[in-house]
Amino acid sequence: MGGPSVVKPVVLGVLGVPAAALAALAFSGGVAAADDYAGQSYSDASAAISSAGQKVVIASTVGDQDAQGDCVVSHSQKAPWIKGDSFAPVTDTVLVYLNCDAKLASNKTPGNSLASPEGQAEKATEDEAAAKAAAQQNEADQLAGTDQSVGAPGAH
Repeated sequence: MGGPSVVKPVVLGVLGVPAAALAALAFSGGVAAADDYAGQSYSDASAAISSAGQKVVIASTVGDQDAQGDCVVSHSQKAPWIKGDSFAPVTDTVLVYLNCDAKLASNKTPGNSLASPEGQAEKATEDEAAAKAAAQQNEADQLAGTDQSVGAPGAH
């Protein structure tokens, strides 16, 4: 007689897992929406949010190496709270989470590791900007005739 009473809880337990998963899906937000402001500077994201008629609230800040406007938005979301006696959802507020560490870590400042995808992308951007600046300086020097290498015309 003990057999069926042992089998029932096991069967119910096995069936309970899919039921719990379905319930979680039913009450969750589903697939996450793309974050329109992640990766932007706070200045740019704040301007875009404000121009869309929304209020910006800084939910959290990590680091202190950058000025607030230069901090990078790591995540944003619509405000999850309600207001008033009617418990109406807040629809005009966007929460932003800021990363104010340097874009690339050094021996003096915290930031993204060069081994991380973010650090590698920042290093590539910095290298590209340096190469472009050097090319522009070289071109400007040639146009101005300031090439002062030995044996060049105009050398002293």
